[in-house]
Amino acid sequence: MRTHDWQKSSYCAQGDSCVHVAASGGTVKLTESSDATGAILHTTPDTWTAFLGRVKKRAPHA
Repeated sequence: MRTHDWQKSSYCAQGDSCVHVAASGGTVKLTESSDATGAILHTTPDTWTAFLGRVKKRAPHA
């Protein structure tokens, strides 16, 4: 299995449930650190960008 350059979410505390993201070969991959099966969700960069845009619009302002 090929390893990816995973980046941990900057919103992740010291807990077990952290989102990790990697981009390679024109695909964005997501996984969760507490997932014992190591399941990886694959999406396109355009879809990932649209998702992040919507999340940022809905984020509460500090």
